[in-house]
Amino acid sequence: MSTAVFAPLPSARRAPKRVLPGFHLTLGYTLFYLALIVLIPLSALLFKTFTLSWVEFWAAVASPRVLASYRLTFGASLLAALVNVVFGLLLAWVLVRYSFPGKKIVDALVDLPFALPTAVAGISLTALLAGNGWIGQYTEPLGIQLAFNPKGIVIALIFIGLPFVVRTVQPVLEDAEKELEEAATCLGASRWQTFRHVIFPSIAPALLTGFAMAFARAIGEYGSVIFIAGNMPMVSEITPLIIIGKLEQYDYAGATAVATVMLGFSFALLLLINALQSWQRRRAGGQ
Repeated sequence: MSTAVFAPLPSARRAPKRVLPGFHLTLGYTLFYLALIVLIPLSALLFKTFTLSWVEFWAAVASPRVLASYRLTFGASLLAALVNVVFGLLLAWVLVRYSFPGKKIVDALVDLPFALPTAVAGISLTALLAGNGWIGQYTEPLGIQLAFNPKGIVIALIFIGLPFVVRTVQPVLEDAEKELEEAATCLGASRWQTFRHVIFPSIAPALLTGFAMAFARAIGEYGSVIFIAGNMPMVSEITPLIIIGKLEQYDYAGATAVATVMLGFSFALLLLINALQSWQRRRAGGQ
């Protein structure tokens, strides 16, 4: 005697329960929250800028003092990001490939700029690098002034941008296949050849992403820079300080005009970062 097994009809199958509400409700809440937190404030910034004529806008964003702040802000941010690419890669390499006493402490210290208030970081760096500081008291007699000039700005931006490179490159190094390095060594490749032809191509997208993130973070930095910069017009005055100065002078339209220029650069960097991350995912999926 055979027994028949009857499968339930498709119409009788129960649809799986979703953890979150339906698509339309979730999407509506997402768009509402995004508009409330991001789009409305940015729209107010643009609307205030549009109250200026083109001549007034150009005068606000292209005056010699503002142009000098652009050069300092973007130049110092670029230099700090380049330094972080080199030393961030070295630090990530040491944390991934070596074991040593205190490794977990060093790994935790990498995230310190994330948790430390930027004003505290600026005060600490100023206390160290000023003429009467622990480091500055030895460098200034040698003619090397590290505080209250563009050098101090670069140092502060290196401090706040380092974690972006380390935390972007570190997971890629952890997932890298060491067998490829061993095969290259067995085939007679030197250490430099192994790094150049085997390791670097696999970490290049992550390294570029970390560079772009550190650069974008440095452009908008204010708290850690304001104390160590010296804030001398045309010399060590960053663009965020220009915006604050215009606000204190009740030049709201001028402040929003300069902020709009910085917003445009920020959007461009955001698109670049997203493109680099997409490239990194495609490379990881193709391997």
